[in-house]
Amino acid sequence: MRLALIRRFSIRLSAPLYRLKRKARLTARANAIPLNQALNAIAKEEGFSSWSLLSAKMSKLNPAAQLFEQFLPGDLLLLAARPGYGKTLMALELIVQAIKGGRRGSFFTLEYNEIDLIDRLKAIGTDSTSLEACFLFDSSDSICASYIESQLVTAERGDVVVIDYLQLLDQKRGNSELSVQLSDLRKFASKTGVIFIFISQIDRAFDTNSRSFPSLKDIRMPNPFDLTHFSKACFVHDGEIELETTSKSPELAIPAPHA
Repeated sequence: MRLALIRRFSIRLSAPLYRLKRKARLTARANAIPLNQALNAIAKEEGFSSWSLLSAKMSKLNPAAQLFEQFLPGDLLLLAARPGYGKTLMALELIVQAIKGGRRGSFFTLEYNEIDLIDRLKAIGTDSTSLEACFLFDSSDSICASYIESQLVTAERGDVVVIDYLQLLDQKRGNSELSVQLSDLRKFASKTGVIFIFISQIDRAFDTNSRSFPSLKDIRMPNPFDLTHFSKACFVHDGEIELETTSKSPELAIPAPHA
């Protein structure tokens, strides 16, 4: 797949912010100290005099906001990483960015339940109740392309839909092949201007090679599917985000709104 653009957004911390917060909570509990004291200690390890300064710096950098600015209506984004690198949290942050911009967000998952979702929203500093009017959470066992489309009948241009995760869409007997489902969702995106984000696994073999960043060839494919359906691919690894934009831009079937 020919690449037209590669951008890398550095998070510049030893670990994602949610991991540092978790480390602080565990430290506070283990040492019977106030949480703010543990947070400040973590911040100093990262080169900041206090947690508030670290948080302010990260808010200014905000990798999710930088990434969101690269999206176009009708995009199909592949968001991939090895387990534990924060791809689900990044997807949720992208939904929050969409909602902040006046759009709606949806999270279809075959992995998590509602309690899991609330915990992950807390990890990115978001109260789930603040999203209710603009957010759809769906953990139905029926999730597949046709089901997703049926739940998005009121979707509008620029809304963000996360699917967690890509490799599970065709695991249920009776569902169409993954490439067929991707083709259907791409047509839906072209028609409506909805932005789809597919969380994806990286093959375990990537851990054994010498490359510093995964690529499309590292996408786990238990069943083969066509990667050219995606207009962008985003890889999260070791505190950095790499965005690859392909030459295949979204071709919308609806006109852009007039300014």
